[in-house]
Order: sequence, then C-alpha cells, then structure tokens
Amino acid sequence: MSEENKEGGKGALEGFRERKVDVTVTVQDLADVAKSLGAGTLHDRIQGDLVKKLEEDRFHLVVVGEFNHGKTTFVNALLGAAVLPTGVTPTTATIHHLRHAAEPSAKVVMEGGEERPIPFDGVRAFVVGGENPVDKVSHLEVSYPAPLLEERIVLVDTPGVNDLSLQRADITYSYIPQSDAVLFLLDAGQILKESERAFLQDKVIGQSRDKIIFVITKWDILADDERVEAFEYAKIQLAKLVSNPVVFPVSAQKALAGDADASGMKHLVDHLTRFLAEQRGRILLDNALGEALAASETLVKGVDAKRRALVMDEQELARRISAIESDLAGQGSTIEQRRAKIREDVSAVRAWARRDLDRFVDDATRVVTSQIDAADPEDVKTFYQPFLEHVVRTWAEAETKEVAAALEAIAERTIALVKDDATATAKRLHDQFGPLPKNKIEIDSFVLDMGTYVALSMGLGAIISQAWIFGIVMLVAAPVLGKIAKDRIASEYKRKAKEKTPEILREIAAKVGPKIDEMVNEFSDKLDAWVVSASEDLHRELLEVLKSAKSARAEGAEKSTTEVAVVEAAGEKLTKTRSRLEELRAALWGDAVKGQEAEAKESAMPPVSVVNAQGGDA
Repeated sequence: MSEENKEGGKGALEGFRERKVDVTVTVQDLADVAKSLGAGTLHDRIQGDLVKKLEEDRFHLVVVGEFNHGKTTFVNALLGAAVLPTGVTPTTATIHHLRHAAEPSAKVVMEGGEERPIPFDGVRAFVVGGENPVDKVSHLEVSYPAPLLEERIVLVDTPGVNDLSLQRADITYSYIPQSDAVLFLLDAGQILKESERAFLQDKVIGQSRDKIIFVITKWDILADDERVEAFEYAKIQLAKLVSNPVVFPVSAQKALAGDADASGMKHLVDHLTRFLAEQRGRILLDNALGEALAASETLVKGVDAKRRALVMDEQELARRISAIESDLAGQGSTIEQRRAKIREDVSAVRAWARRDLDRFVDDATRVVTSQIDAADPEDVKTFYQPFLEHVVRTWAEAETKEVAAALEAIAERTIALVKDDATATAKRLHDQFGPLPKNKIEIDSFVLDMGTYVALSMGLGAIISQAWIFGIVMLVAAPVLGKIAKDRIASEYKRKAKEKTPEILREIAAKVGPKIDEMVNEFSDKLDAWVVSASEDLHRELLEVLKSAKSARAEGAEKSTTEVAVVEAAGEKLTKTRSRLEELRAALWGDAVKGQEAEAKESAMPPVSVVNAQGGDA
C-alpha cells in the first residue's frame, strides 16, 4: 500500500465529514426558502427528514466471529484499550454497542427499551444471566473516548459462539443487513472452518456481499514462512464465496501491547475509514441530495404561486383561497373510498397469509417426521435442528416474497388512483384559480412532485421490502428453533424429535402469525396516512403559500411590498441552492470515478509483501 493511500485512509472520514457539512448546510438553505415562502409543511419535512437525518447519521460496524477467535480482544484493539471483558463464555455474553463520549459510561438496554445505568467499571464484570436474564437484555451500551468512535462510528460487538449457525437471530437478520460494514473474523490457526463457510453462504453474503471485510486474527501465532501460505489460502478459499475478497491479517495482542506497526491494525483502520467515507458515505449523501432536489422542484412552483398572489386583487385572492378550501372539504368522500379499498385489500392479505401458515404447519410436520422415520438416530441428533431451520427458512422466504409482492401491488394501485385523483383535482383548482399570465403554475406537476416526495419520506418502499419482512419473521422464529438444542436426550432423541416437531412448529406459527399481521397492519397504516397526506398536499401547499400572501396584503402596502422583496430574495436563493445541490451531487460521483481509477492503479502495483498486497503484516 502506498504512503499516499495510507494518508488517504486517515483523512477519508475527515473529508466525508466536511462534505456532509456542505450538504447539510445547503439542504438547510432549502428549508429556509420553504419557511420564507410560508410553506410550513414542506419546511418541516426537509428539516425533519433530511437535515436531522444528516446530522444524526452514524456508521455501524458489526463484528462477527466464532467463539475463541479473539474477537473481543480485537474489538479492544480497535478501541485502543482493554475496555470489554475477554474469556467470557458464549452463554453469558451479550451484544455490546460502543459509541463515542468524552467520558466513559455504560448502561444496560432491556428488550422493552428500559435503560439501566451501570458503573463503567462494571462493564468487564457484566454478564447476562442471574439478575440479567438473556431474554430480557437487548444489549449493553458502552460509551468510550476512542478515536475510531469519534468518527461517528457505532461498533457492535456480537457474542461469539461455537457454531455460527446458532448465532443470535438479531445479529443475522437485523444487525448485519443494517450495518455499513461487517468485520468477519477468522482464526489464523484454522482459517475458514466449514461452519464459517456455511454461515457466510447461508446468512451473510446474500445480505452484505458488498460490505464484508475479512479479518484474520492471531496472526502472530504463525511463523514468517507460514504467513504467506496462510494468506494465499485464505484469499483462494474466500474468493470461492466473494469476488475479490478484502482480507486483513492482524494481531490484536500486539496492538494492545503498543506495537501498532507490527499488528496490522493501522492498515485495517485506514482501509475501513476510507471504505465508510467513500462508499457508504457516498450513498448517504446521494440519497439526501436526490430528495432535496425533488423538494426544490416543488419550491420553484411555490415561488411562482406566491409571486402571482401578491399582485392579485385582494378580493380575488380571498375568493380563490375559499375555492381551494371548499375543494379540499369535498375531497373527503374520495379519500375515504381509497382508504376503504386499502383496508379491504389488506384484510385479504392477512387472511390468506394465516391460511398459508396453517398449511405450513401441517405440511412441514409431515415432511419432517417422515425424514426422522427414515433417518439414522445419530443423523437425527446431528442434523435435526439445521434441517428444521432449513424447512422454516424455505417457507419463510417463499411466503414473505408473496406477502411483499401483494403489498407492493396494493401500494402501486393506490398510488395510481391517488395520482388520477390529483390530476382531476389539479384541473379543478386550475380552473378555479383562473387564467394566469405566462409561466402559469403547473399544478398537476406540483402535486405529483409533492406526492413523490411524501412517498419517499414515508418510506413505503422499506415497509414492503421482502428482505425486511423475511428478517423479522426469522427473528421471531429463531428463539423457538434455538430451544431445540437444550432438550437433547441421546438415548431417546429420535422419538423425542418426532413428538416435539408438531409442538415446535405450532409454537413458531403462534409467534410468526401475529408478527405478520403486525407488519401488514403497519404497512396499511402507513399507506393510509400517505393517501390522506398526498390527497391533501396540493391544497395544503397552495393554501399555505396563498394565505401567507393574503396576510401580507392585509397588513398593508408596506408589508406587501416587503413580502414581494422576500419572495424575490427567496427565488434568488432557491436558484443558487438548486445549483449548489447539483454541483455537490456531480462532485460526489466525479470523485467516485477518480477513486475507482486510483484503486485500479494501486491494485495493479506488484506487491512487495503480504502487508503491501492486502494490508496485514507479513
């Protein structure tokens, strides 16, 4: 790795922070324009959904690995101190969320959201169990003044286990998909065990292929001549799972002992910070800039509307405001028709999902018990749990795909109907607003732009995501599947497995059924709220702008003249802000191309050693 690239890694997050500040300030300017026009609803959306999100956003890193891979020692090395306890058994460990703070502190976060502060010195002694039952503790939140965390990074340390297939469900189905990077730890003494290979194939790669960074721990246990061979073996084996795997050999013990150069940790951290800033950060900023530009289109029309209203006859302005209010009042029956249709369609989805669940229990019971009958008792002991999980997972994938498709179809039909309603409404309002001089307000476009923005901010796409629904279903089912291992009786396992299968499947159904209902209902509530909001948006935005103009007119010619100046200033500021948003977005992707060219040039250089080839110590 060149010295230039090393420095680039160190400065990458600093550059990202500067760019995020530029984007945040520019989006805030857009919110200010909306406020000055009197468009309060749009101002609140920009301020709450874009500015606040940019200010609060953090990068989430999840550390995953089997027990005894030196995972907690590795996390401590990232923190620069022995903050977390090592040597804790898998059954007593809990998830740790590590955040930055000026002073060390800690608290226990329970499943229901309750927070219980604990002394920071108690972090090393804290284990679940006893007064902290594992099923009641969500995670332990630790705040610490580590330089890495200062870069608005949240580090999630997951409890190691002897078999990754038994890893806590919320790690697999919640933490990993929502992370910005996954640090997957391998042991230098046994690189890529079969259980790790299976876990990667079945539960990680599909959700996180583009954000996995492999870390080979305990690199110091290998002799110099073994390291090159071990590194090449790791690259070859991982390449069978992931194209161009990113691999960093490290020695956390050396890092904690103060030998940072020999530990390989500096190379890993440089790559990690550059990855977060240049890849994950770019996605965050691009999404914000795209939504801001869409909102700016609406504000262009708002400026035009208020400019015309301020020169309109006062009585005529009042008449047109009244006409818009009357039209809004008449929208009630149409809106209720759309809402009733949503309730009807969603009820049908809930009903057939429940029927599918009942059929699944019956069918799966027959399949699993027939396999038990045909299997050797020892095979039942070995394969019963993973086979049952496979049966549940296969059904869940198919069912959630079907549910997601049905919900998406409901959303598409509803949005199409609301757009038709908006077109009719726009025509009526245009007629009521009367003929306008050149550059007439494009009300039809105005409402559709606004509707699109609302749909984005409502997040309908996320609520009907198959991956999201599947993850929640498996999160609910996994604890039931995990209980199987606790009931193993070697001499009677085959008989017991047959007896337990219907009971286990019914228990899963009892938990999954209400959760599917809950998710479908949540979708219904959000779509219902969107219908009401989108159906009223055109009226609301026009009314806010026109009433602001009316208020200025009512306060006299001086206020009206002042307001004209305000509108002209807002229009000028909006033009500059839109231009700045476009510049920032173009620069974002221009830098992406440059970064790709630099990476290609770097990778083409002949490696001097394993360190320079991939960032670990040789």
